Amino acid sequence: MKVSLGFRNLQKLSAACLTICLIAGCLSTKPNEKDEQQKEHEQKQQLWAEPAGKPVIYQVLVRLFGNQNLTNQLNGSIEQNGAGKFNDITDRALDSIKGLGITHIWYTGVLEHATMTDYTKFGIALDDPDVVKGRAGSPYAVKDYYDVDPDLAVNVNERLQEFQALIGRTHEHGLKVVMDFIPNHVARGYHSDRKPKGVIDFGADDDTTLRFSPQNDFYYLPGTSFKVPAGVDPGGRDFHSLLKDGKFKEVPAKVTGNNVLRPDPSIDDWYETIKLNYGIDLFHADAVHFNPVPPVWKKCGIYCSIGRPRE
Repeated sequence: MKVSLGFRNLQKLSAACLTICLIAGCLSTKPNEKDEQQKEHEQKQQLWAEPAGKPVIYQVLVRLFGNQNLTNQLNGSIEQNGAGKFNDITDRALDSIKGLGITHIWYTGVLEHATMTDYTKFGIALDDPDVVKGRAGSPYAVKDYYDVDPDLAVNVNERLQEFQALIGRTHEHGLKVVMDFIPNHVARGYHSDRKPKGVIDFGADDDTTLRFSPQNDFYYLPGTSFKVPAGVDPGGRDFHSLLKDGKFKEVPAKVTGNNVLRPDPSIDDWYETIKLNYGIDLFHADAVHFNPVPPVWKKCGIYCSIGRPRE
């Protein structure tokens, strides 16, 4: 009885050993594969580890980064020249950037800015081309702090979701996100259609009879009207728009973004922007008025705490 039991146990043990040997044999066709996988895993862990030294920032102008269209037509439309998209910054691209030793990606040109492209069918107001630089517009002439550039979306109606997905992908690759916030000037046609409830647009309650007031959002030039600079030809001779007439109604004129204290900035000035008043009196030796807190600070603070996508 003991011999019989021992034989059965031996049979079971032999079968188990045979199974293990067969499995081991199957797995050992590539003897170094496990080591290679472990090495690759360790390399990724090291790559994605929190950087110990200084941050290394990689700047990306999103509308150029993923654009495969090489037409480069002067004054070309988005249909002619194309535009990079949030979705073009793929996992593969982020892996490659991370492999350079980068710790942060600076996404430039994300906020919605004035443009000559017509997005009215998506509920976005048309910009006057006489105060827009270039068909695509300047990324620093922001027209809505609470929205992103529709040029950068595959589906314009889903543009915020596409940007948020990009932030998520970036974080999944162990990279931190940096993006521009421009608090010193806005587009001449600034208007937010995405602002939170209770937030009013810049300048909506300004006293426009005063050149400077700590309670105003802009600086004014009472008794004057803004004049589009001589020589401006928005979009070139082949660009046509009902709004392209060499005029932009702004009464009284506001101070231009690069501190031009007259109603007729030159073509070399930042004529597409208006200067935000953050408590500095440009008309009196830059005297500061930070108490009480200027309204611009509060509005920018609301944007920073509510309007931006959460990381």
